[in-house]
Amino acid sequence: FAEKILRAQPNVKKLYLLLRTSDNKSATQRFRNEILGKDLFMVLRNSLGANLESFISERVTPISGDICDENLGIKGCILREEMWKEIDIVLNSAATTKFDERYDVALGTNTYGALHVLSFAQNCVKLKVLLHVSTAYVCGEKEGNILESPFYMGDTLKGTSKLDFNAEKELVKEYQDRLRVQGATNEVIISTMKDFGIERAKLYGWSNTYTYTKAMGEMLLGQFNQNLPLVIIRPTMVTSTYKEPFSGWIEGTRTIDGVISAYAKGKLECFAAHPKSILDIIPADMVVNSMIVAMVAHANKSSQIIFHVGSSLRNPMTLYTLKEFLFRYFTRNPWIGKNGKSIKVGKGIVFSSMARFHAYMAIRYKLPLKVLGLANEVLCHYYRDMYIDRKRKVAFGMRLVELYKPYVFFTGSFDDSNTEKLRVAAKESDADLHLLDFDPKCIDWEDYIMNTHIPGLLKYAMKP
Repeated sequence: FAEKILRAQPNVKKLYLLLRTSDNKSATQRFRNEILGKDLFMVLRNSLGANLESFISERVTPISGDICDENLGIKGCILREEMWKEIDIVLNSAATTKFDERYDVALGTNTYGALHVLSFAQNCVKLKVLLHVSTAYVCGEKEGNILESPFYMGDTLKGTSKLDFNAEKELVKEYQDRLRVQGATNEVIISTMKDFGIERAKLYGWSNTYTYTKAMGEMLLGQFNQNLPLVIIRPTMVTSTYKEPFSGWIEGTRTIDGVISAYAKGKLECFAAHPKSILDIIPADMVVNSMIVAMVAHANKSSQIIFHVGSSLRNPMTLYTLKEFLFRYFTRNPWIGKNGKSIKVGKGIVFSSMARFHAYMAIRYKLPLKVLGLANEVLCHYYRDMYIDRKRKVAFGMRLVELYKPYVFFTGSFDDSNTEKLRVAAKESDADLHLLDFDPKCIDWEDYIMNTHIPGLLKYAMKP
């Protein structure tokens, strides 16, 4: 988003970028190393040349802070007053996106972080719009057409009981206090809080801590926005850039990329997926373009609106189609292992139900593991290291499958009526549609996956 604004709208007066650091000097250093130094800014660097430094210094102010804290952790009342006086758009894209993040951390960032951003925005006297980036998967494991509908305070997906935010906060505190009294190690606390997050999410109908705490964040925004112009963007699975500033850029492996990486390296022998499951992915630059258009279209409108930004309704691609693309790509372009040899990939076994997958795992891995465990006991722990390593790998694999299950068996499609109205409005205006395109209909999935996404993933994210 920052790169797009600086490249496409160079007359922007100022961007305040909140970064989690110890002080503003460290924030500036982190901005230059971890953001401006990325390949993503190559187009801007090439176009400005020697003028880049002065251009950035005039327009970007890195700020040390943390959305988990009141006033976003911004130190110094003079700086805060300056920001409240000057800022007219607030964008919150901060989140912890781990499916099994520890519950206290996810609550602090995804839920109460959203409330802290809202409180800060309410102090901005020139505010035109607050844009909050959520996720389409706050819907849980729904089927059919999923509408761009808001959450209301206390809503749950099960509908059996209401969410009590204060009670959840107290539960977390009690849980942590109990663990400390018991002398639990930091590793045990982390592991326990991760499991606790999943437990609370499932209790109310969500599949993981990420979507659950993001949904709670939306509830707080809806409850306390006091008719502030509020835009909530719900992207689906965000993938590498389609066109801008160039094709294929990606930061890290996200959602489906972990599967692609494991498959390329020969670590994924089987898939579990519903035959009709749609893989709803959307390139990062299309998400950014939708954010910019939404900001302009809904500035100064004292209401809340939600936009699904995805592809499942207008240009669906199935998981089975992706599997074919992966087989073709890595058969022609095999991954080279650490030993210098190419990895041969197979088509992979596909299980259309979790029951079949569990049966396969029991025969293929769990039964041999039991035999190894018995041999280890009989032979005075001779196979101890091997047994522990294989047991850990099986447990890790099973946990990953459980975390990804809601997505590989997802059969819903995301209605994007609001987003389509936004596209129509952009076409009818004087906007440069080449610069602000976010219509997934134009994507040729075979070309994008084979020639853009996988090569970009190999170049920018996958490690040996």
